[in-house]
Amino acid sequence: MDSWFLEQLSDETTVLIPTYPSDTLIDRIRETGVTNIIRIPAWEKFILNDGESWITTIPQPSPLYHDSAFLIVAEGRSVLNCNDAKLIASQTRRAKHMAGGRLDVMAVQASSATWHPMRYSYDEEEERRIAMEKRIAKLVSVQRLIRATGPALAIPFAGPPCFLDPELRDLNWVLDTDNGAFVHPEAARSWLSEHLPRQAWETLKPGDRLDLETFEVVRDPVSAEFSFTEGVGEYIQRYAEDRAEILEKLRVEYPEPGPDFPERFVNHFVRLGTLSSYFLKHIDMTVRFEITGPNGGVWDVRMNADGLAIGPATAERPGYTISVQGRWVEPILTGELAWEDLLLSLRIRLHRDPDVYNGYLAGLLKHANAPALQAIEEYETGRDAADRIVVTDGDRRFEVGRYCPHAGEDLAEGAVIEDGKIQCLGHFFTFDLATGECLNARCAPLETREISGT
Repeated sequence: MDSWFLEQLSDETTVLIPTYPSDTLIDRIRETGVTNIIRIPAWEKFILNDGESWITTIPQPSPLYHDSAFLIVAEGRSVLNCNDAKLIASQTRRAKHMAGGRLDVMAVQASSATWHPMRYSYDEEEERRIAMEKRIAKLVSVQRLIRATGPALAIPFAGPPCFLDPELRDLNWVLDTDNGAFVHPEAARSWLSEHLPRQAWETLKPGDRLDLETFEVVRDPVSAEFSFTEGVGEYIQRYAEDRAEILEKLRVEYPEPGPDFPERFVNHFVRLGTLSSYFLKHIDMTVRFEITGPNGGVWDVRMNADGLAIGPATAERPGYTISVQGRWVEPILTGELAWEDLLLSLRIRLHRDPDVYNGYLAGLLKHANAPALQAIEEYETGRDAADRIVVTDGDRRFEVGRYCPHAGEDLAEGAVIEDGKIQCLGHFFTFDLATGECLNARCAPLETREISGT
């Protein structure tokens, strides 16, 4: 969300947003001075002019993720912009049907925003192996979604970021075309075109204009000179020099915290502990926070079915260790930023022991909002576990729950089965077919049983 951009809007501007369980997004938009905000419920048409043109929102299946696509139908043409939402095939096919049986353009994120593995305590070889694994898995999920939907034109977008602050400049290895964690749009198009050669693909840069009648693109003359591969180092150096004053101003705006920081940090987590007993029960671990800089310290936060307790570090081995400068935590305590903002800034370091993702911890920090957490609990506890599908792994067959226990993705349409495992392509949670255990994250098991015969 670009606060600076929203601050430039006229008072007469209407801003359309999806309907989410919490008011966090609408509150943050209002802080920029925008007052005319309309929330569009999922799948409901918001009429734009004469009744023939409309827009609707398509949120990700699980309320754990406040991400939503927009479907726009205007003048007989349809555009599905998936934004940051990881939609499933049944949703995109429904969108296509809602648009009259044709999607002229479908834009799909091909490079996820993530702090894993870059900010974890891996050695260089392991870090790059995980990065490439996630990169390919993301492209495979995009490939399957486009193949299942069949738009007239598909546009991969998103990524890569670049890092201008000297403290983060070493992270620019993620830009490497062949081995980086993030794939740029042109590389994504190349990979996807090779795997879906009959699908029409296009990529766009800022200022490009796409004609929905002919699918011809008029290239912006400034953007046309930009390259994702040539002169990248020099470009980033110039970019950093241009933004040096802004970066220095940022440090002034986020000073080191005062002597009352420890008390407010503890109170922050005490409040988090009141929001959802369901999340605390599923987190079930100790998280160690190492806050560096003036007035920092080390705290252990124990979260389980008994509640939340916070105190000085103990001899207990934490499941997660999170290290960060106090100046970047201070705006979280004041409500200016959320933990997700900090994580996405990559100004943080993490260690897991064992190396297993805890989505409930991420969810609690991300939302820090009782209605949002309650919506997730209701979604997860209210799912029908009776729906089953049969999958084959070599000469073995298994009956498994149709929907991923994590976020409800349809495994009948978005899963890879091999080597005794089934991987959901929504968020890449992997389950053991024999036991149902989630192998790479803290998650409820997948219902599964081996069946014999034909």
